[in-house]
Amino acid sequence: MKNLLQAAASLLFCGFMSAQTNKISGKITNSEAKPIDAILVSLLAANDNLLIKTTFSEPDGRFQFDNLSNNSYIVVIEDPNYKFYKSETILINGNNFSLPDIQFKNMEKNELAEVVIVKKKPFVEQKIDRTVVNVDAMISNAGSNAMDVMEKSPGILIDQNGTITFKGKTGVSVFIDDKPTYLSGADLEAYLKSLPASTLNQIEFMTNPPAKYDAAGSAGVINIKTKKSKAKGFNGSLSSRFSKGKKDVNRNSLNLNYTNGKIRLYGNAGFASQESITDLYIFRRYKNDDQSTKTLFYQNTLLTGKNKSANAKIGLDYYVSDKTTLGISFTGLSQSGHNKSNGSSELTNAESVLDSTIVADNNENKKFKNGGITLNYSHEFNGGKILTADADFLNYSDAISQRYRNYVYQPDNSLSSSDESTGELPSKISIYTFKADYVHPMKKEASFDTGYKASYSKTDNVADYSDIIDGNAVPNYDTSNHFQYDEVIHAFYFNFNKSYQRFSFQAGLRLESTISKGNQLGNIEKPASRFERDYTNLFPTAYVMYKLDSIGNNSLVLSYGKRINRPYYQDLNPFLSPLDKFTFYSGNPYLNPSFAHNLEFSYRFKSIFSTTLSYSKSKDEINETIEINDGIYYSRPGNIGKSQYLSLNAQSDFEVTKWLSAGIYTEVTHTDYKSDLYTEGLNSSGTFFSFSGNTRFMIDKGWSAEMVGRYTSEITSSQFTLGALGTINIGIQKKIFHDQGSLKFSVNDIFYTSIRNGVINNLKNTDATWKNKPDSRFVALTFVYSFGKTFQSKSRERSGAEEEQGRVKN
Repeated sequence: MKNLLQAAASLLFCGFMSAQTNKISGKITNSEAKPIDAILVSLLAANDNLLIKTTFSEPDGRFQFDNLSNNSYIVVIEDPNYKFYKSETILINGNNFSLPDIQFKNMEKNELAEVVIVKKKPFVEQKIDRTVVNVDAMISNAGSNAMDVMEKSPGILIDQNGTITFKGKTGVSVFIDDKPTYLSGADLEAYLKSLPASTLNQIEFMTNPPAKYDAAGSAGVINIKTKKSKAKGFNGSLSSRFSKGKKDVNRNSLNLNYTNGKIRLYGNAGFASQESITDLYIFRRYKNDDQSTKTLFYQNTLLTGKNKSANAKIGLDYYVSDKTTLGISFTGLSQSGHNKSNGSSELTNAESVLDSTIVADNNENKKFKNGGITLNYSHEFNGGKILTADADFLNYSDAISQRYRNYVYQPDNSLSSSDESTGELPSKISIYTFKADYVHPMKKEASFDTGYKASYSKTDNVADYSDIIDGNAVPNYDTSNHFQYDEVIHAFYFNFNKSYQRFSFQAGLRLESTISKGNQLGNIEKPASRFERDYTNLFPTAYVMYKLDSIGNNSLVLSYGKRINRPYYQDLNPFLSPLDKFTFYSGNPYLNPSFAHNLEFSYRFKSIFSTTLSYSKSKDEINETIEINDGIYYSRPGNIGKSQYLSLNAQSDFEVTKWLSAGIYTEVTHTDYKSDLYTEGLNSSGTFFSFSGNTRFMIDKGWSAEMVGRYTSEITSSQFTLGALGTINIGIQKKIFHDQGSLKFSVNDIFYTSIRNGVINNLKNTDATWKNKPDSRFVALTFVYSFGKTFQSKSRERSGAEEEQGRVKN
C-alpha cells in the first residue's frame, strides 16, 4: 500500500507544467497609490448577479480568482470607507484577465455610497461535489433552529425519532463547521434544536464527500456552516423568537465579533426555553400460529416536556504574519429537561372484550453537557501552498434519572397490581483528535491535497436500575450494567483535481484503520463480556464534470464514493431501557460497521436547474429493528443485510420577476431491503415520491414574504412503512431601523397535516401500527438586529474533530 501511494503521488506531482489559466486578478490602491490590504472582493456572474466567490486583497493590494469556469463575470468591491466599485463585464474562455489598478478615494463625510448592484444568493446552489443551502434566503428560517432549517432542505426527511433520511437513505453524518456532532436520533434532534438559525450561514449536502472528509456516513455528510464575521472593529447581531402552538417556545441568540490589528476575537451564545407535547397512538394485534387473532392492544400516550438549553462559543485568532495564523476556540453546551410520559393501555381478547387496563406514569430528568477546546494553525507558503493543523479535545457528560410507575386495573376498574422502578444512567464520552492537511496548487488548473488524522474516543456508561418493593429500592441486575468502549482511528488521504478545457476532474483515496474494544463489566448476576475489532479499509472518491457549451451553462457531473457507517457509541451499549412494561429500548454490542457504494449522474443548467440519478448499495446498513418476544416490544439498532436505493430527483431555483423567486424539488426513490431479522426474514421494497416548493416575494418598502410547502408519499424503510405527510408554511418580513433590523411573522403547518403514522412489519405473529401527532402548528414572531462598525478583514477558523462528534447521543 505504501509503494502504491508513493507511486500515485509521484504521478500526480508530474502535473507541474505551463501557466495557470481561467483566472481574474487585480490590484487595489488608495489615493496615494499605496496598496490596500484586507479589502473584500466579490466575483459575480454577469448574467444574473449570483455570487460566485469572494477573496481578500493581500498586503501588496493584489487579489486573484483562480480555476474559473468559462463564463462572463463582474468584480464588485463594497467597503464603507471607499466608493462603490463595479468592473465591466469580463469574459473568461480559457484565458486570464488582469484588471487595471483600482484606485480608491476616501468617502467624503457628506457623500452617500451609491447602490449599484445587489448580490443575490439563491436558496440552493450546486457545486461539483455538494449541494449548498443558503439559510438566510428563506424568511421562515429566521429565529428558528438548525433542525427546522435542515427539515426544509431538498431531499431531507426526518422521522418521529429524529432520524435523518437523505435521498431515501439513513446513515448520514451531521457536521458543524466540519466537526461531527457525535449525536444521533432524538439526541441529535435536541442538539440541533438548540442551535439558533441566526448563527448559521449555509448547509452543505454531500452524497460523495471528497477524500478530505472522514469516510463515515453511508448516506453522505451534512455540514452545517456557522456565520463568521470578517469585519474589523466591533460588530454583532442579536435574534429573539417567540412561538406559540399548543405549547410555548422561546429562542434567543447573540453574535459578537471584534477585530483589530493582529487580533480577532469572536463569540456567540444562545438560550432556548421550550415546552413540548406529543400524542402517540399504538395498536398491536397478537396472533396465533394459524394467524387468527389472539389479543388486541391499544395504547395512547401523552408525551410532555419542559427543556432549557444554553450554548456558547468563544474564539481567538492571532495573525502572526500575513501568512501565518494561530487560533483557539472554546465551545460549551448545557441542556436540562423534565419529560413526562403518561399513557393508558387496553388489552382485550379477540372479540374486543376488555381484559385489563394499564396506566403508566413515567418521569425523566435529564442533564447534558458538552465542552470542547480547539487549537488550529495555518501557514500559507509561496505559490498558494497551504499547511493547516488542528487539535481537539471534546467531552460529553450525561446524567439521566428515571422513575416508572405502572398500574394494572381489571375491567371493573379495581386495581389488581402495580409496580415501580427507578433508573440512574450517567455516561461520559471523551474524544481527542489531531489533523493536518496540506494543499499544493499545481500548474494547468490543478491541485494536490493530502492529510493525516488520528482520533481516540473513550466512553463510559452506567445503568443502575432498581425495583421499588415495599418502599425499598432493590437492584435489578437484569437491566443494570456498566459498559466501556474505546476506539482509535488513523486516517491518511490524498486528493487531486484538475481542469482541462471543458473537463474538470477530482479523484481521491482515503485509508482508515480502526481498532475498537468493548467491555461489558456485568454484575453479580450477569457475567462480564468483551469484544475487540481491528479493520482497515480504502475509500475511493471520483468526480468528472463536462461542460456541454463553452461558457459552462450546461454541464454533466458523474461521481462515485465508498462510505462507512460506524455504530454510534451508545448503540453498542447493551443497556435495556423501559418505556413501559410492554416496550423496551436497547443497544446492540454486536453491531458491525456498514459499507456503502454511492454513484450519481447529474445534469445542471447554470444555477437554475439540475437533475440527478443516484444509485446506492449497502451491506449491513444500521437501522432501527423491532422484535416481539412474549408480547413485549424490543427496539434496538441492527444490521440490515443488503439495501439498495435508486433515486431520480430534479431541482430548480429561479427568479420569475424582480419581485418573485421560486424553488422546486421533486424526488422519486425506490428502496429494496433483504436480511435475516430475528425469527422473520426481511424482504421489503417500495417506491415513494417527495415534492417541496418555496415561493419568495420581494414587496416594496422593505416588505417581503414567502410560502413553503412539501409532501411525501408512503415510504418503505427496512422494517417500517411510513405514512404520507405534508405541510404548508407562510412568512412575512419587514425591514426596520434603516435595514439594520427586521420583524418576521410566520405560521408553520397551517392545516396541521404534519402527522406521522406507520406500520411495523416482519413481527412474529404480530401486526403493529402507530400515529404520532406533534405540536407542529404554531405561529412565531422574530426580531433580528445587527449593530456595530465594520471594516473588512480576513478570518480563519477550523476544527479537526469531524467524524467523531457525529457518533454521540446526548
